[in-house]
Amino acid sequence: MAAMLGAGGLAIGTPANQAFAESKINNLQKEQEKLQQERSGVETDINKAGSEIEQLQKEQKDVQAEIKRLDLAISDAQTKITEKNEQITKTKEEIVKLQEEIKVLKERIEKRNELLKDRARSFQETGGAVSYIDVLMGAQSFSDFIDRVGAVATIMEADQSILEEHQADKELLEEKQNAVEEELASLEKMLADLKQLQKELNSQKGEKDKLMASLEKKEEQKHAEITDLEEQKEILAAQTAAVQKAIKLEKQRQAEAARKAAQAAAAAAAAKKNNSGSSSSSSGGGQQVSAPPVAGGAFTRPSAGRLSSGFGPRWGTFHYGIDLAAKGSVPVVAAADGVVIRSYYSSSYGNAIFVAHSIDGVVYTTVYAHLSSRSVGSGAVVSKGQQLGYMGNTGQSYGQHLHFELHRGEWNASKSNAINPVGIVPL
Repeated sequence: MAAMLGAGGLAIGTPANQAFAESKINNLQKEQEKLQQERSGVETDINKAGSEIEQLQKEQKDVQAEIKRLDLAISDAQTKITEKNEQITKTKEEIVKLQEEIKVLKERIEKRNELLKDRARSFQETGGAVSYIDVLMGAQSFSDFIDRVGAVATIMEADQSILEEHQADKELLEEKQNAVEEELASLEKMLADLKQLQKELNSQKGEKDKLMASLEKKEEQKHAEITDLEEQKEILAAQTAAVQKAIKLEKQRQAEAARKAAQAAAAAAAAKKNNSGSSSSSSGGGQQVSAPPVAGGAFTRPSAGRLSSGFGPRWGTFHYGIDLAAKGSVPVVAAADGVVIRSYYSSSYGNAIFVAHSIDGVVYTTVYAHLSSRSVGSGAVVSKGQQLGYMGNTGQSYGQHLHFELHRGEWNASKSNAINPVGIVPL
């Protein structure tokens, strides 16, 4: 446990060592404060995203109401278009009937025209009205004259009647033609206006449909954003708990180191007083782990396998870690002593383990992703080289490998603390 959070066996008694130990505690406490601030920021972002979702849902409701209005208007326009088409069809049928009537009128008018032409020719040949005088003057008696006057009046009245009927038929023909043509033109204009209205309404509805799809997509993105923020929040909360545990363990380590230092000082003083010495040696066996072998120094290699992808730009994005690839059942081990921040399944990382480390007063975080299985839980204290699980292909992964990240400080969503493990972790 003492080795987990610093150089084990460090003497605490000297002022320099005491100051260094206090510095490590202060660094951990500062890291804890920073994590709490980040958690507060993430909580604010979650609330903001929630408010944005509410606004998006309100906008969707308004757009849905507008789409409903447009649907009703389009339906109404279609009903009217159907009615106008029926009226136009009926009017055209009336026109066909009217054309038959017009044909009869035209024949009647044509006959009258011939009759009137014959009368005109007769008037021309006989001198027109003079012929009536000749008729009257040719009477043989007064009674005959009276009869002839009546006959002439009857003929003139008939001619006048023909003219009046002729004019009336012409006016009726023009009136019927104008009325039907006006009605047909009016119906066709209304139909054209309705079709234009329907076209505009369909266009408006198309725009509203696009807007609705855009709002739904934005809401979906916001829900995904909240999911990511909730995951970040949980990781930050777990990191805070891990750092609290690290502070506690560091204090215990310092107390144990101070106790051993006091015992050593007392033993040295007693030996000097008795002018005698003693020596002892001890040996202990570390935990037996599978390959890779545990290296000296602060870090060890997290798994066997070739370095298939490095730290840096990749596929149009930035790769904030390294990939170690190998076949078979490949153990994954802790790269350094530490506290498990979180052991869980992530949609992107797959089976993942986050571990917090305190090395010479500096906080580091390591991430082990895409594991096939996990053998430690959140909050567990692990030692360097301790098995965490097995290499796998879970989450957003293409082929079995270990995605390994090293952060100088806490892990965050932007991965602003990520550093290249090459040169720090023996690979």
